[in-house]
Amino acid sequence: MAVTLSVIKADIGGFVGHSDSHPDILELARECTDKAKKSGLLIDCYVTKCGDDLQLIMTHQQGEGNEKIHKLAWDTFIDCTEMAKKLKLHGAGQDMLADAFSGNVRGMGPGVAEMEFEERGAETVIIFMADKTSAGAWNLPLYRMFADPFNTIGLVIASNMHRGFAFEVHDVKENKQITFNAPEEIYDMLVFIGAPARFMVKNVYHRETKEIAAASSTQRLSLIADRYVGKDDPVCIVRAQGDFPAVGEVLEPFTLPLLVEGWMRGSHHGPLMPVSVEDSTPTRFDGPPRATALGFQLSGGKLVGPRDMFADKSFDNARQQALDVADYMRQHGPFEPHRLPLEEMEYTTMPEVYKKLKGRFVKLEE
Repeated sequence: MAVTLSVIKADIGGFVGHSDSHPDILELARECTDKAKKSGLLIDCYVTKCGDDLQLIMTHQQGEGNEKIHKLAWDTFIDCTEMAKKLKLHGAGQDMLADAFSGNVRGMGPGVAEMEFEERGAETVIIFMADKTSAGAWNLPLYRMFADPFNTIGLVIASNMHRGFAFEVHDVKENKQITFNAPEEIYDMLVFIGAPARFMVKNVYHRETKEIAAASSTQRLSLIADRYVGKDDPVCIVRAQGDFPAVGEVLEPFTLPLLVEGWMRGSHHGPLMPVSVEDSTPTRFDGPPRATALGFQLSGGKLVGPRDMFADKSFDNARQQALDVADYMRQHGPFEPHRLPLEEMEYTTMPEVYKKLKGRFVKLEE
């Protein structure tokens, strides 16, 4: 059975500040998606949150980029934005950057990860969601899942994975894409995906079967709005087991609370802390950045689950390390590397400060 799995998210208002999602907003979103399920547009749906971001997890048979599915998400976000305004939530409608829907939510503010595939006999998927970070946050985890044998032993000892995976990488500033084959082109690929502010892993494919293995959102809000409107807070879908890494191999990269850009005012580096959905409520300096993971089995397109994968106590050490790193980074205050480099802050007030003081810079004598 061919099924499309769509994960579409938006920040439509924070409770309190940028820390959480209001329960009434989540309930309204459930009502909207349940209507679409009853009408037959959706096979199934699950509404959740990551911090102050509203997450719509939907299965259907309409294909990727379908106008009806994207309009459903857009209309749901608009209705929730109206409620957020009535509740006077912080930043109501923050990610809604267009005045009207125009066929697809890409380029309009919400983040999107979608994949269409033939459902396997046992179809395991993990949905990753992040708050207070940018779209390139999945680069390192995806690399470790699908290209690093020290993380994924299946690349070495499983014959159905030994040929490796293909990485579709997007240059979000030049609007270009390139595909790298792992393991042969790992060194070339790392030149680019090691710079996640610009080059982002969009999709990963099994090289032998050509099956989609992972898909992530690569929307950069600052590039869409030409100003700072909040971080991208990306989502990612990963298929597991069988021809793909096992669930444990998919989750293992998050035992390292990698440094990502985002945190307070989207202008700092901080550790990405793996947490349960319940604990995805960043308050310390609007952080540290959070990642959640929900696991599902698909059965005829039905979402069996979820399991909250990061609620496992085995991630306690990663959480403690993230807190220790947060303490260390915070002591740098407005200095790099805690604060982002100037070129990554072009959508904040920094250019205005430079423009104001430009005339006071005097050329040094040679």
